Amino acid sequence: MTKCRIRAYDAGEFTPLLRRAARFAVKNERLPDPCVMDISFVSDNEMRGLNRLQRGVNKTTDVLSFPMRTPGDRPDPDTGRVYIGDVLISVRRAAKQAKEYGHSIERELAYLAAHGTLHLLGYDHELEWDRAVMRKKEDAVMERLGLLR
Repeated sequence: MTKCRIRAYDAGEFTPLLRRAARFAVKNERLPDPCVMDISFVSDNEMRGLNRLQRGVNKTTDVLSFPMRTPGDRPDPDTGRVYIGDVLISVRRAAKQAKEYGHSIERELAYLAAHGTLHLLGYDHELEWDRAVMRKKEDAVMERLGLLR
């Protein structure tokens, strides 16, 4: 199994939950060993600006992922780890969605951490087949965390 360090920033009490969700998402995936990724909370304004800059969509969103993997990934000479990317989560948006969906903020944040991590790994949900594969992986993470719908 790949040893991937999950760093969470500005996540306060949710840090262990985010790390566990991401760790379960990367389990059994083919990743450079060892690797590292970051998860950060951002404001709605930051998320809107990043979404506009990166995707050309001038509105906020719940999660954005920025994969950094390239063919022939080389480890950082200081850490010996391959950096696989960033997951950014809008806490305000997550809280709003948790309320709309009728579940806890913990469940929503864990789901977004897993969803964003899967995007770092190359999974997508644009096509029905891809969406089904990604959803199965998300559901497996949520089940491992005991945070079912």
